Amino acid sequence: MQPFRAILLKIASVTTFLLMSSLIKATSTHVPPGEAVFFRSFFALPVTLIWLWSRKELRTGLKTSDPMKHVWRGLVGTLAMGLGFTGLGLLPLPEVTAIGYAAPLLTVIFAAMFLGEQVKLFRLSAVALGLVGVLIVLSPRLEAFSNSSMHSREALGAVVVLMGAGCAALAQVFIRKMVFTERTSAIVFYFTLTSTMLSLLTIPFGWVIPAPREAILLILAGVFGGLGQILLTSSYRFADVSVIAPFEYVSIIFALGIGYFVFNETPTLVMLIGAALVVAAGVLIIWREGKLGLERSKQRKVMTPHG
Repeated sequence: MQPFRAILLKIASVTTFLLMSSLIKATSTHVPPGEAVFFRSFFALPVTLIWLWSRKELRTGLKTSDPMKHVWRGLVGTLAMGLGFTGLGLLPLPEVTAIGYAAPLLTVIFAAMFLGEQVKLFRLSAVALGLVGVLIVLSPRLEAFSNSSMHSREALGAVVVLMGAGCAALAQVFIRKMVFTERTSAIVFYFTLTSTMLSLLTIPFGWVIPAPREAILLILAGVFGGLGQILLTSSYRFADVSVIAPFEYVSIIFALGIGYFVFNETPTLVMLIGAALVVAAGVLIIWREGKLGLERSKQRKVMTPHG
């Protein structure tokens, strides 16, 4: 029953993070991305602290051997979140979700570049397949740049989300190095704290006073963000990465449903084909790593926070 419990927790975390993104998207026409990052981070802090208290890690769990590692990881992770939130205001939710799947593919490449991890032909081929899928999703949007189309806003959104995926991949590389010296609870807490503080630097760029409805949605986004991180962390305590990780791609199904019924966004065939290739590539990489026994026991509990 343990793997089944882990899968349920993983699906719950995926759903919670997608609800968080939907709430951010619902406020994106009025609330700047930097302000959204603040709400997402600040209101996740109490949830995180309550979780640490329940695990009796409020004192010991926050100790760190190298604070600067958390600062650098926080900078990259906060940038990834801000870019992702910007993209939510420019693109349909399913497209943001599909392009975001580039992050684990880019992590494989960055880990080889910066950590010296060996990437053999199978994984390299799967990464190439996934990147082709990302390019297929991007292609209609990028054509807008060359054609000087009225859809250049969406084209900008596609580039921004892809940049966010790149930053999320870099954050994962930082985490891979940090898990050998830092506690999972410290990585989660200090990222949330750092992103809260960094978001305040965007105040001069035009924060607004949210309407009561917007404020409620943003506060809920923060609570869901914190809850999603707890569910995700808990899921990796009950089963291996290779068992749980493929269920990340359930989010595309939920994103299609929320996009269609809530935001009136109809997916295109091109987007669906590209997303299918990216999902297939991700599952292949996870399967291969599981078969080769490449799971890292400490890393199982730590994933980059969405958004």
